[in-house]
Amino acid sequence: MGAFSIIEDRPTPKEVYNARIYIFAATCAMGATTFGYDAAFLGTTLARKSFKDHFGITTMTAVQQSATSGNITSAYLAAAFFGALFAWPLMETLGRKPTLQVASVIFLVGAVIMTAAESLLSMIYAGRVLTGFAVGALTAVIPSFIAEVSPPAIRGQLTGFFEIAYQVGNLVGFWINYGINQHISATSIASFRIPMAVQLIPGGMLALGSIFICESPALLLRRGKDELAMKNLMYLRRLPADHQYMREEVAMIRARMEEENALSGGQGGVVGYVKGGLRELKIKSIRHRVVVVSFMFFLQNFSGAVCINYYSPTLFAGIGISDTSLYTGVYGLLKAAGCIFFFAVIVDRSGRRIPWLVSASSCAACLLYLSIYTKIGHPQTGNISESTKQGGTAATVMIMLYAVFWSFGGNGLPWIISAEIFPIRLRSLTGAWAAMMQWLASYASTESFPSMIASPMGVWGTFLFFAFCCIATFIFTFIWIPETKGVPIECMELLFSGPVRHAAWRQKSIYPPHGMPPLPEALLVQAHGKDNLGGATYKEGEMQDEGVQVV
Repeated sequence: MGAFSIIEDRPTPKEVYNARIYIFAATCAMGATTFGYDAAFLGTTLARKSFKDHFGITTMTAVQQSATSGNITSAYLAAAFFGALFAWPLMETLGRKPTLQVASVIFLVGAVIMTAAESLLSMIYAGRVLTGFAVGALTAVIPSFIAEVSPPAIRGQLTGFFEIAYQVGNLVGFWINYGINQHISATSIASFRIPMAVQLIPGGMLALGSIFICESPALLLRRGKDELAMKNLMYLRRLPADHQYMREEVAMIRARMEEENALSGGQGGVVGYVKGGLRELKIKSIRHRVVVVSFMFFLQNFSGAVCINYYSPTLFAGIGISDTSLYTGVYGLLKAAGCIFFFAVIVDRSGRRIPWLVSASSCAACLLYLSIYTKIGHPQTGNISESTKQGGTAATVMIMLYAVFWSFGGNGLPWIISAEIFPIRLRSLTGAWAAMMQWLASYASTESFPSMIASPMGVWGTFLFFAFCCIATFIFTFIWIPETKGVPIECMELLFSGPVRHAAWRQKSIYPPHGMPPLPEALLVQAHGKDNLGGATYKEGEMQDEGVQVV
């Protein structure tokens, strides 16, 4: 089963798989391009002589220069954390589309400030805070928005546009710096203004495209705007309102609304929903999943890739690479190619656990070699022997292999797993939580990176630390992360309620009815019948009036 194979949960008319829904997802995913571009272009831009001269960084001490570079990066990441934090209440009050539009406008303002900055580092900081806040909000809203309007059969494909768009932005960020190095003088202010101005392209495309997309039908139904909700749903599905598929989908949305209303405990608004979500933490399996998501994103960010994105010139120079811009671009190209291959082939064939275990162990081996090489060979000193040159060739290969192995492990799997393991009633809240953990971990890792490089252990110690984090990721994945491929939402409770390394975690295929054991009656009732969240009771296999079959 490939990542782009269509596995239907119920008979689906061919009209549902139309160009409109793909254009919708691609438009929303443009926000991830801003995320990917900002992660890639900054490291090389900050290292440019023209940038340092223009903003007075060359007059600082080495320690001050390192701290300034770290602070510019960290300001963006800290702002992104708060952007993700505030995105969820904005989504619930303003809506998905307005939140997307507000974030895109904030991003454009920040990009303009950075591009027009004149000799004042404070303007760079201000621009980074605004773009960071916007990108943080976008990472919280985009996956939820796409998933909410997608037909179940192609939800994985459409949500995958987010990661693909991120990698496209990453590639552009890496290679634009290489082109600037080849064709623009290192002393020209255009060498740093151009990459900053390029931010306006994906931001502008997102802002313009968001005008033509529609609001989530599910959100409109929740607000009692039934007529507009049906109009938007008919547009997205290209089906009439009285079609059986449409009636089933509306019935499922209404059932989810009843579940969320019960979760709020009768108290309306965002506060009631948050209180209901906190009550859910009393359930052991929910706590388990929250812990898994939190650790996934911290291990992802402390395994090296994020710091390599932001500080690639420093690390590549540390292993003896002189043309850092070229090799940074090649690194980004390999990472993007590996990511696309992962989404197209691996994720729905080998599942989640095996790719991440292979990825973590392989990345650890690559990083251990880089640590040993930089410790023994001292390539950064410039006094390189013949044997050190040969070792440097191997080091270059290792960091490129690291990019490939990373692309199908920690690169995208935390986003996939965090999106599929929680019950529908908590999905928007946990989506914001996942984004917050991502940005908090990114902030912590990049803030500590300059200090690690400046420490007595330097580059080799930094690579060693990343290697140990990859080893920790392998252990964590082996013990704590189950195989979720093919597991319906209704079965996640079973999967996470069992003991650590439950037998089902090791199954290669657990798509019902072949792998998973039959659902117990209590869980069937909780998933589809009258439970503590309210709603009618149905028996297994029975068809509801609206045509929705109970698993």
